Amino acid sequence: MSITGENFIGNIRSGKGGESFQAFNPAGNILISDKFIYATDEEFEQALTLAQEAFGRYKNTSTIKRAEFLDAIAEEIIALEETLIEKAVTESGLPIGRITGERGRTCGQLKMFAQLLRDGWYVDARIDTAQPERAPLPKSDIRRMLIPIGPVAVYGASNFPLAFSTAGGDTASALAAGCPVVVKTHPSHPGTSELISYAIIKAAKRTGMPDGVFSALNLNNDQSVKLVQHPVIKAVGFTGSRKVGMTLFNAAATRPEPIPVYAEMSAINPVILMEEALKTRGEAIAKGLAGSVTMGSGQFCTNPGLILLIESEAGTNFLNYFSRHFGVIEPATMLNKNICQSYSKGIELTKTLRGVNVLAEGEKLANNNKNEARPISFTVSGDDFIANKQLNEEVFGPATLFVLVKNTSQLQHVLNQLEGQLTATVQAEPGDRNNLVSVIDIITQKAGRVIYNGFPTGVEVCHSMQHGGPFPSTTDGRSTSVGTAAIYRFLRPVSYQDIPDQLLPEALQNSNPLSILRLIDGSWKTDLIP
Repeated sequence: MSITGENFIGNIRSGKGGESFQAFNPAGNILISDKFIYATDEEFEQALTLAQEAFGRYKNTSTIKRAEFLDAIAEEIIALEETLIEKAVTESGLPIGRITGERGRTCGQLKMFAQLLRDGWYVDARIDTAQPERAPLPKSDIRRMLIPIGPVAVYGASNFPLAFSTAGGDTASALAAGCPVVVKTHPSHPGTSELISYAIIKAAKRTGMPDGVFSALNLNNDQSVKLVQHPVIKAVGFTGSRKVGMTLFNAAATRPEPIPVYAEMSAINPVILMEEALKTRGEAIAKGLAGSVTMGSGQFCTNPGLILLIESEAGTNFLNYFSRHFGVIEPATMLNKNICQSYSKGIELTKTLRGVNVLAEGEKLANNNKNEARPISFTVSGDDFIANKQLNEEVFGPATLFVLVKNTSQLQHVLNQLEGQLTATVQAEPGDRNNLVSVIDIITQKAGRVIYNGFPTGVEVCHSMQHGGPFPSTTDGRSTSVGTAAIYRFLRPVSYQDIPDQLLPEALQNSNPLSILRLIDGSWKTDLIP
């Protein structure tokens, strides 16, 4: 299919606006010829009206039909073949292998949610049957389950043009929950978004979903804020910077009807290197860490930006190992020119901060004409880190800071002053366990995912994953944007008291027509209720 630059207003393409923008090829350092048309106010309102109308039907669509829809989206994405891969590579500067893997991840999570819908247990059905003879007062029949919250706004991310964007985890979990989605496309990869939107609409038509179950809009900054403020929207999914995330969060909080904004924002994802681990596996850890810091040119939200270790001979040897492995890693193209410039400014600022020294840089210089980032690492003492809160701030890119602490007490002090994080990692051996209990206790309070003897960059898509942590890593540390638990962001509980069986949702009916697991009078079972 050819790129039109138009918006998807439900099932219809529309490009009535007079203003447009172009994407940028960061590797070629040139504008891409395709022009993308900003949605007009009329198109904006039409998309939201359709979303509201679609919600009336879509929320009552069977879980089996919704599962078929999600499976169809995955199939239609695969059917785009090399057209999608080539467009995403051109717009993002990411290599073919990375985009191909991300496509697999995107389709995999769509299918995972489809299976969740077929299994049905996510609705958390709970039933307490009536006890009319109970004294002194009879007990009512009370049944509870989760239902869709309403239309959801999703803001595409720059660093994952597939897995965290138009058909990414936010969209997949919202559609699985029974909520129509309105996507605000990301200006760094609008062509990729158009192709994915085409696939979603094709799948919606193929499976008989209501018009308006999905829309994708090219919006300017003002319209982007208006989207979260619109009364039709009942929740928001966002992945990006702290500045933009908080703008959306504050806009939602000041609505006449405040709504939840699930924003994944900034994190430095501390890694704690314990003494025995450095003695036993120092070089192996150094090699793995160097790869983790520079993976995807450091543009993962789980990038390890802060490394903590106690000053020692083993620590010195480790830093030498790290410098050797880190230095040979070549510069890589960043996602766009603005991100590349911000990275350059961030590392130059870091160099000026008190007590900060450059540990190692990539041996090869970056090519500015390809918007490349040169990897760099710094060291600072525990005292200087504690004294300067600026050192807590994320530098988005292939950079990391080693904090050399005096002892376990100062290590704990540093950990206690950290902000909320997506991840926290410990590299340790059995000989480190005397100090591990207190360290793990602290980082469990600071992060959403605690990792032992691994690296944080990879985020497995599975039932148990938690990708979200205390503020400012996210605006709601109780939620995740990865894994099946992501669906709970877009559901709300309702109790039904003494409602006749034939008027209840199927998940709560006596005959259990969905054959799902339910909590009946305090016991989990799939039994019928006589």
